[in-house]
Amino acid sequence: MVIAATGFFDGVHLGHRAVLNSLVETARKMGGHSLVLSFWPHPRAVLQKDAQRFRLLTSLDEKKEMIRKLGVDDFQIIPFTRDFSSLTSSVFFRDYLHTRYGVKVLIAGYDHRLGCDGVRDPEKMDKEARMSGIEIIRVPEYVSEQGEHISSTKIRAALSEGSIETANRWLGYPYCLHGVVVEGNRIGKTLGFPTANMQLYEPLKQLPANGVYKVEARLNGKWYKGMMNIGFRPTVAPNLEHTIETHIFDFDDDIYGLDIRVRLLKHHRREIAFPSLSALREQLIKDQKELS
Repeated sequence: MVIAATGFFDGVHLGHRAVLNSLVETARKMGGHSLVLSFWPHPRAVLQKDAQRFRLLTSLDEKKEMIRKLGVDDFQIIPFTRDFSSLTSSVFFRDYLHTRYGVKVLIAGYDHRLGCDGVRDPEKMDKEARMSGIEIIRVPEYVSEQGEHISSTKIRAALSEGSIETANRWLGYPYCLHGVVVEGNRIGKTLGFPTANMQLYEPLKQLPANGVYKVEARLNGKWYKGMMNIGFRPTVAPNLEHTIETHIFDFDDDIYGLDIRVRLLKHHRREIAFPSLSALREQLIKDQKELS
């Protein structure tokens, strides 16, 4: 028996996890196989004119890893195209959930909708599901202990404002950036603060607001404390490209070309231009003392 949940699940935040935990628990109780059906790319990136401005909380690989760690048996991707977007909910129930994947039970969030007709009426959706031999089990909306209603859109907005602590609370884990260490201009090293310059694997990844953050960085399977600057380095090289630089405390190995994952824990200060490199160095010394 296949028990499924469908959705994009960007961020796999606490609201998503309520649905996914229900999926895993229901499959266990029924002796069934839990399946997540997701889509790629994001529907907004395909259908809306502002697609180039859209950003993701999780890459496809990050999402797969998180969902599988929750105990889901199988994760499948349905390519999201304009043709796919024109399917009605009844066709999706019949041709995809029933025929292609053999779904018997669908775990759905409180506001879950399917198809181009965007069916939200629970009675209508239940009727369409029954016609394909599918039962729907609904999960109530997740509300945090602080009474907060959580969504991927709200988390993106919090990140863009630099509210990393709020975003992390809604996600249920520290927001992460994942990429490869690339060569920079080495000015940080001359200041006594060598940095790992990151090139993200997912170019559409949502970046937090420019500034300095308390972080933890993972290299070669080990986590280290550090601080990250996101921005344009106005003191060092104004008007150049946007960079993501992490200074790892008590660490000076050659790591060019290595995989790096950084967890953002706290926003420390905004990025500003200093009158000189020596003034910048004094601030970096102060930053490290405060964040160590």
